[in-house]
Amino acid sequence: MSTDPAAGHDLRHHGDAEVRDDGRALVDLAVNVRTDTPPAWLRERVAASLSGLAAYPDGRAARAAVAARHGHPVERVLLTAGAAEAFVLLARALKVSRPVVVHPQFTEPEAALRDAGHMVDRVLLREADGFRLDPAAVPEDADLVVVGNPTNPTSVLHPADSLARLARPGRTLVVDEAFMDAVPGERQALAGRTDVPGLVVLRSLTKTWGLAGLRIGYVLAAPETVAALERAQPLWPVSTPALTAAEACVSPAALAEAEEAARAVVVNRAHVIAGLRDFTSHGLRVVEPAEGPFVLLHVPDAAGVRERLRALGYAVRRGDTFPGLGGEWLRLAVRDRETTDGFLRALKQALNV
Repeated sequence: MSTDPAAGHDLRHHGDAEVRDDGRALVDLAVNVRTDTPPAWLRERVAASLSGLAAYPDGRAARAAVAARHGHPVERVLLTAGAAEAFVLLARALKVSRPVVVHPQFTEPEAALRDAGHMVDRVLLREADGFRLDPAAVPEDADLVVVGNPTNPTSVLHPADSLARLARPGRTLVVDEAFMDAVPGERQALAGRTDVPGLVVLRSLTKTWGLAGLRIGYVLAAPETVAALERAQPLWPVSTPALTAAEACVSPAALAEAEEAARAVVVNRAHVIAGLRDFTSHGLRVVEPAEGPFVLLHVPDAAGVRERLRALGYAVRRGDTFPGLGGEWLRLAVRDRETTDGFLRALKQALNV
C-alpha cells in the first residue's frame, strides 16, 4: 500500500505523447486504438450528423441504445465525453473519504481524484503474482475502489466474481471496462450486472472504434449514482456527432463487428507473444496470460531500447509512469501480423542481438 502522492510517476503521461511532434512518422505501437478505424460506415454516420449542428445535442436516443445494449433502464446510463470525463465526475461528485486505486492501471482515475483534493491510497499488484488482484488486499474501510478490467497496462483480465467480492455496503466499486469489447464474448464483464451493490462500470468507444478525437464513453451505475454524476456535468456535455457514434456503435451489426475484431486481437496477440518469447534469453519477459489488445514487457534497459526503437521507426509506450512499475517496462499495442513482424525485426536490432 502506498499513499505518497508523488511516488515518482507522471500520472498525466499517456501513450499519445509517444507519437506527437517528431513521433508522427513512427509506426504507432504506443496507443491502444485499433488501426484502420473508424470504419467507413461509422465515418459516414458521423459525417451525416454534421447537418444538425445548429441544434443543441439530444442524447435520448443514444442513451436508450446504450441501455438496451446492456439490458438496463435508461436511468442507469450516463453518456460522457470519453471515459476520462467519468473519472473526473466521480472524483468531484461522490463524497468519499478513503479512495483506493488498484495499480498498475490507467493513471487518470488517480490523477482526477488528486485534482479534486482527495488523498489516494494505492494497492500495488506484483509481477510475482501475475499482477492479479487478491480482493483481501483492498482495505476494508476503502469507500471507493477503482480497478481496470482488462487492466491497462498489464493486460490482465480479473475474474468477475473476484471483482464483485470487492463490493461492500457504503463502498463505490468502479470497474473500468474500457477494453472489455476487445475480449471475445466480453467474458468477465460486469457491465450487465445489477446485483453488485455500489457498482459503477465505465465503458469507452474510443479503443475499438478509433474515436479518440471524438470523445465518447458512458457510465453504467445505480440511478442515484448516475443522477449525482449528471448534476456534476455541464449542459450538453456530449456533442451531436459523438451521440451519433454512440448509437451506431451499440447496434447489433456494430457489436458483431467488434466481436470479430476481438477475435482478430487474440490471433495477432498470440503472434506477437510468440515472437517476443524468442528474446527471453536476453532478459525480456512478457506478462501472461495477456487478454487485452496490448502486452506488457519487462526489458533490461527499457529506456534505451525504446529510444533505439524510435530511431528504427517504432513507437512503444514507456511503462515507468504507471505506479507499481519501474524503468524496465514497456507496453506494446497488438497490431496485424505484418506490422508485428517488422517490429520484431526492429526489436532484435534494438536489443543488439
